[in-house]
Amino acid sequence: MLAPDAGNFRESMSTIVTFGSPRGRLVKLTTGLTLFVCLGITAIGFINFSSFPQPVRWTIFLVPLLLIVGTAPFMVRGYTLTDHMLIIHRLGWSFHVDLTTLVSAEADPAAMNRSVRLCGNGGLFAFCGWFRNQKLGNYRAFSTDPTHSVVLRFPDRVIVVSPDQPDKFATEIMHLK
Repeated sequence: MLAPDAGNFRESMSTIVTFGSPRGRLVKLTTGLTLFVCLGITAIGFINFSSFPQPVRWTIFLVPLLLIVGTAPFMVRGYTLTDHMLIIHRLGWSFHVDLTTLVSAEADPAAMNRSVRLCGNGGLFAFCGWFRNQKLGNYRAFSTDPTHSVVLRFPDRVIVVSPDQPDKFATEIMHLK
């Protein structure tokens, strides 16, 4: 049996590079405060369940829990770069971004400054959704620490992610593209 040519063998292998998703101070603060308030309201509702009118009972008890359960699956847990694909790991699932049309990747700790949330989550477990600012225009964020932002520019969209090593991530993603 002949050994595979080293060059062809390397080209056929899939390159995989993983990055963590650091929790920034604002995400930690927002998540902690929200969890404290939601669980506190639920505890008060549970302790004083019978003292509230019927429609209010279940609202006080369930709405805070539904908020937490409804947003937790959208947290960002990390990123994986493979040949022509960025995988954004969420809680129990992942979101895939095709990199074949990627134009540029740049680490920019100020990328998300002065952003307005158009639709999405503004800090509970992550900053995820559609945002807008003067610097980037409309963009989609999958970020847990805006100071670690990497701006991914495509011909038709802009995506912001926040890996634990922004400069290395930007270099690697352009290399794999």
